[in-house]
Amino acid sequence: IMQEVCLALAPAGIAGIILYGLNAAILIAICVATCVLSEFVWQKATKQTVTISDWSAVVTGLLLAYNLPATAPWWIAVIGSVIAIILVKQMFGGIGSNFMNPALTARAVLFISWSGIMGAYPMANPFQFTADAVTGATPLATLNGGTTEGIKLIDLLLGNHGGVLGETCAIAIILGGVYLIWRKVINWQTPVAYIGTVALLTFLFPQGNDNFQWMASQLFSGGLFLGAIFMATDYVTSPITKLGQVIYGIGCGVLTILIRYFGGYNEGVSYAILLMNCCVVLLDRICRPT
Repeated sequence: IMQEVCLALAPAGIAGIILYGLNAAILIAICVATCVLSEFVWQKATKQTVTISDWSAVVTGLLLAYNLPATAPWWIAVIGSVIAIILVKQMFGGIGSNFMNPALTARAVLFISWSGIMGAYPMANPFQFTADAVTGATPLATLNGGTTEGIKLIDLLLGNHGGVLGETCAIAIILGGVYLIWRKVINWQTPVAYIGTVALLTFLFPQGNDNFQWMASQLFSGGLFLGAIFMATDYVTSPITKLGQVIYGIGCGVLTILIRYFGGYNEGVSYAILLMNCCVVLLDRICRPT
């Protein structure tokens, strides 16, 4: 299953390298290597069975890397990986026992601790294999100003704008999501409920002049698709029942819009999923079949 997820994540990683350069590839390699090594060292030190062959640490490394700006220094990737694997995953009992998504929790810690680095989003520089040194306003920052001016849907789909290295190319992420649903690795309930809720709320309550343009810009900006497809569907931190998954997805969508509209942070996906992670036990109890 984890190998299937890695394969589905590959298009977004390739797109990130094309858009932001070789440093994106270096960050991906560092995150994956550090996550695997951290899990190996911890399990050896605590005399547990070494489980790095299950590829779950590789998935965590990929997801964490995809949430980093391509210009982030190498030590940010190392610290984030150690937090994700040891603090969030292993200290709670290893795979199957953590109650929050490791990669998202690590990103939240990094963003709070080094907001200057984590919030410096380079502009895409396609096929130049180097990140643009100039940082600019991301689409979400523009939307936060109540306008869609200058935002082109084709740029959002192809990732030709500023952002983190693995979230910007919506087409690559959607391809991975379709593959996972086709292979029955994930259920459609959570991502469809999540994305559908965001689409409905942004269409009904736009802050721009054009309802459809505002909705499309909100959907394809930031980490919505990456979060809805690859993080909100994490087996360990999402509900078991289909009804629970729908409620969970709706909750993620509502929280995302509340944070984007009324919060001091342009992107609400990470914190929305983390907050809903804390509700999963309750959702499993409420939606448990008799």
